[in-house]
Amino acid sequence: MGWQFWHFYKEALLPNTNLPYRPPGIEGYLPISGMMGAIDWLYQGSLNIVHPAATILFLLFLVMSILLRKSFCGWICPVGFISENLARIGQLIFGRNFRPTGWVDVPLRSLRYLLLGFFVWAIFSMTPMALRSFIESPYNKIADIKMMLFFVNLGKAGAIILTVFAVLSVLIQGFWCRYLCPYGALLGLFSWISPVKVRRDPVTCTNCGLCDKVCPSRLPVMTKFTITSPECLGCADCVTSCPVKGALVIGTPEKSFKPKRIALLVILFFIIGYSAARIGGVWESKLTSEDYRHHIQNMDGKEYGHPGQ
Repeated sequence: MGWQFWHFYKEALLPNTNLPYRPPGIEGYLPISGMMGAIDWLYQGSLNIVHPAATILFLLFLVMSILLRKSFCGWICPVGFISENLARIGQLIFGRNFRPTGWVDVPLRSLRYLLLGFFVWAIFSMTPMALRSFIESPYNKIADIKMMLFFVNLGKAGAIILTVFAVLSVLIQGFWCRYLCPYGALLGLFSWISPVKVRRDPVTCTNCGLCDKVCPSRLPVMTKFTITSPECLGCADCVTSCPVKGALVIGTPEKSFKPKRIALLVILFFIIGYSAARIGGVWESKLTSEDYRHHIQNMDGKEYGHPGQ
């Protein structure tokens, strides 16, 4: 998808060529735009035509969080995948990952909720007309292009910041996800009402501590009857590590699911949401090839700066 998007961008720089396919799924990297699109949809009663896929994916992941906890973070998010493997490098080098003590960990965890609060405040402080105006602004129409070029033409400051995040992710498991990701914070709040939870049977539990050891969110699974924390990813690592059958399960009070079934449900919901958007004609942007070529070739103009600046 990234290669398709890069090819689309390069062709748009050329005059009078037929533009190749632009993958709408690339808008998944615009979660703030997706949130704005969802609120705008509520205000206007119609889905915006600029980044509809961003809105669809945003709402899909919210629904998945309600049904299957933070399944996006635990099973889908590419940033989480990279972070998880960086932590494994740390385990190979140091034999473990480091864990900040409580008086450091708790204030750091509040940062992502502060970031989430800032974005929510900024969006809801806009009038419905101002929000729609932002969504249809020249800046937002090529926000995905600007995001791509930020990484392609990474400057010194950006490279230093990403390197610091990478090093910290090697040392501390899930550094970005745990302390700074506002998207994960939002999905965690919605997952609070999910009927699917990790449940422990204190009768058969041997208190071996393996569940606590493997939990990427560092939750005290061994001492809880039910895991209700918004930090839970629904990854089921704790369940698969449990040596006693039935001592630890994931599911609703009436029915437990095998971890493989959780994975299949995540895939199923994702495919259903994506397919419904395609069939309903609300997946692809309605901007034309001429629109994209014009915006991309003139993106250095002042009108393509952030409207809030």
